[in-house]
Amino acid sequence: MLHTTGALASVDCRSFRYPPVPTMSASDCLVTEMPDVLLAALERADDAIIIVDSARRITHFNAGAERIWKLARAEVLGRDAELLTLKCLHADPIAEFRDEISLTRHDGSRIRTAISLSSVANGGVTHHVVFARDVTTEAERRARIALLDTVSDQTNRAVLITDTELDIRYTNAAFTSLFGYSAAEAEGRRATDLLAGRHTNRKALTRIGRRLIRGGPGGEAEVLIYTRDGEEIWVAARIDAFRDRKGRVKHIFALLEDITETRQLRSLQQLIMGALADEVPIGEIADRLCRRVEQIAPDVVCSLLHVDAAGLIHPLGGPSLPDDYSRALDGVAIGPDVGSCGSAAFHGEPVLATDLDTDPRWQRYKAMPLAIGLHACWSTPVKAKDGRVIATFAFYYREPRAPSNWHRRIVEACVNLGAFAIERKEARAEIARLAYHDILTGLPNRAQLRDLITTAIDACPTGSHVALAFLDVDHFKDVNDTLGHAAGDELLVQLAQRLRDQIGPEDMLGRLGGDEFVILLPQRNAESAERVAAGITEALAAPLKLGSKLMPMSASIGISLYPDLATDIDTLMQQADAAMYMAKQAGRSTHRLFSAEMNLLAEQRLALIAALRRAIAEGALSLSYQPQIRSCDGAIHGVEALARWHDAVLGDVSPAKFIPLAEECGLIEQIGLWSVREACRQLANWRRAGLSIPSVSVNLSPINFRNVTLAARLKDILAEYELPPNALMLEITEGAFMQDGAAALETMNAIRELGVGLAVDDFGTGHSSLSRLVHLPIRELKIDRSFMRDIENDAGALAIATAVVRVGQGLGMTVVAEGVETEGQRRTLAELGCDVVQGFLYAPALPPVAFERWVVEHSAGQARAMLGRFDIASVDRGAAKRSA
Repeated sequence: MLHTTGALASVDCRSFRYPPVPTMSASDCLVTEMPDVLLAALERADDAIIIVDSARRITHFNAGAERIWKLARAEVLGRDAELLTLKCLHADPIAEFRDEISLTRHDGSRIRTAISLSSVANGGVTHHVVFARDVTTEAERRARIALLDTVSDQTNRAVLITDTELDIRYTNAAFTSLFGYSAAEAEGRRATDLLAGRHTNRKALTRIGRRLIRGGPGGEAEVLIYTRDGEEIWVAARIDAFRDRKGRVKHIFALLEDITETRQLRSLQQLIMGALADEVPIGEIADRLCRRVEQIAPDVVCSLLHVDAAGLIHPLGGPSLPDDYSRALDGVAIGPDVGSCGSAAFHGEPVLATDLDTDPRWQRYKAMPLAIGLHACWSTPVKAKDGRVIATFAFYYREPRAPSNWHRRIVEACVNLGAFAIERKEARAEIARLAYHDILTGLPNRAQLRDLITTAIDACPTGSHVALAFLDVDHFKDVNDTLGHAAGDELLVQLAQRLRDQIGPEDMLGRLGGDEFVILLPQRNAESAERVAAGITEALAAPLKLGSKLMPMSASIGISLYPDLATDIDTLMQQADAAMYMAKQAGRSTHRLFSAEMNLLAEQRLALIAALRRAIAEGALSLSYQPQIRSCDGAIHGVEALARWHDAVLGDVSPAKFIPLAEECGLIEQIGLWSVREACRQLANWRRAGLSIPSVSVNLSPINFRNVTLAARLKDILAEYELPPNALMLEITEGAFMQDGAAALETMNAIRELGVGLAVDDFGTGHSSLSRLVHLPIRELKIDRSFMRDIENDAGALAIATAVVRVGQGLGMTVVAEGVETEGQRRTLAELGCDVVQGFLYAPALPPVAFERWVVEHSAGQARAMLGRFDIASVDRGAAKRSA
């Protein structure tokens, strides 16, 4: 089809002949004299061609014009050009014109039209030729392109379009912002030359490009590329192609997202958190961290060193460093001139050595790193929350240089992650120590003692012996009852020290719990073991000093012998325990060696079990109640119900004795349910009598939580005494959810759903994971009384108590401190934010009647204190009014 826009600008119509149009005058010769071939060409042109004479009458109107104006030529020819609504024809004189206009057609519709107006002279008469083309579709396409360009510039992802030779044809504003190149600087340059660098994974990009050229789909890649200033940026590149109708690639399109922080740095965090959750050893965690860092920063060699409490360096991670280099660092003391890491740890500030060969801090240590091609080192100290330097995180470089901004961002993230991981390691080491060591004395506890005894038995040579001594402090309960638990704890600490002084370096001392100790004596026969026991009895004859008081003390010791008397660990321990009871019966402050005659002890234990069964059946057990006081206002938070047993023959039997016995003989579940029922009955009576007791706490054994019907039983008891569920709190030890964890957790969830509260008793003395605690339906944490000892002066005890309070606060739990006996302890706990305290400071465990009197006196004291504060406030207000 012929395109004629502007083609008649120089036509002289005098050379053409064309039959005249009857309605036209002689002045219209431009049309009438046109040859047929030219007229036919104008008629078949795609564009509209209109000729207007000097009188502004339309003398030619081709088929293209009919299509654009939607007018038949018969309606147009000879009429005034005003019919065409072209303003360019209204001017006087009519001038040359070329523009794109919005044209309103005869039927009212509007189109976008490209208009060109030219003038043609014919025998002194001027004709005007209008060329018009419908560009509506093209204009809409341009508008869409402009809109897309605007949108592209608004996105935070960089857009890059190249031709098949990878020469850049388009970039958006985000590209400029991210890489520093303007559109003018980028266009025409090869994309790889502009962005790729030393460590860019060109192969990944090439694979995608080849796949696109072969007609395959696009793809994604994570690559390290470089800005105009040479800084590294990790991007996620989504690459695809624009194809023509035949499927041939015309342009390559890349959408680039900066993942330096959102994905690469976050991957470091996910790596550390995942490894910690999987209980991966700290050395392996450090190696994984270093490997990942070296993936996202290929130009560095990474190292993580631990700094112990003595200021000695120990390699944790550095998989790309030679083993002999890491071994050479182990045990080096930090100092001001000990390379980059030792200096950074010493000063607590980052240390950069851009050239190891000349840096004065490296002169004693440079030979080995230089030999393996490392020429620069940047080390940053890793600090614990208390400000201690616990590690260093270092980048080694293969050429003298300083770190880039990307490296600084990595280190900033890794220092925090390293601190978290190492502090977690230290915390877990402390938890492990607590799991196998007694908190009060630091001695091996029951769990570790069994391992130690088993090891000693397994290592016992033929013909040799292993002696085991059980030691129980005489009249220890009297110390607690008269002087308080703090004094009792101090006695046990001093006792442990005296026992250490009486045993040999190969012997082992441990604490079973309460006032019971075990002494393991490898390679000792009966005579040697009895000499040790006699020495202990003599050493304990001197009184202990508890505060300002001298406290006489003694202990009863029972000894058993492997393999003469027992051939397994359980029998050995049972026999030593039985011999200790015989020493008690012999008048205390002595020792006994187990003999066959001591089988009587087993009979006595059976008798004790029978007495306990009768006590349960006859209701001889009772509950005493110890108040729990809110720290914020001194009000009663609740009471703890504690089981007591007084036997007509045996006298007062300590819970430390009959509770383990009940667990052994299967009575503990019965005692637990009885305790709940009795505590609820007493609470209901108090409430009916007008005593405001918010709730009662009852201790249950882990065995109780193995019973799937426990929640239903509790619901029935609460209904029986018309108590709401929140009036009852069940105290459990960490063992309740460590043993039979799934069944116990199911029962605990059912109890919590019922509305009954759950408290973890003696928190911190077990070996449960904090991650387990997060998923348990616990309402209260109880700090064990052992942490109260010297909490005002012992930084360790204060730190542990602080940690428990923070854990409770973070998990939205109420924190209760047991064993509070002094005002100083109460004040310290209040400053820590501990919610509730209980202990001898307020009251011991009291029988119901005595507890009722205590509640009345406490309430009266609270009222007097409140009234006193009111009176003081009134006086202050009166004085203020008078002064005004």
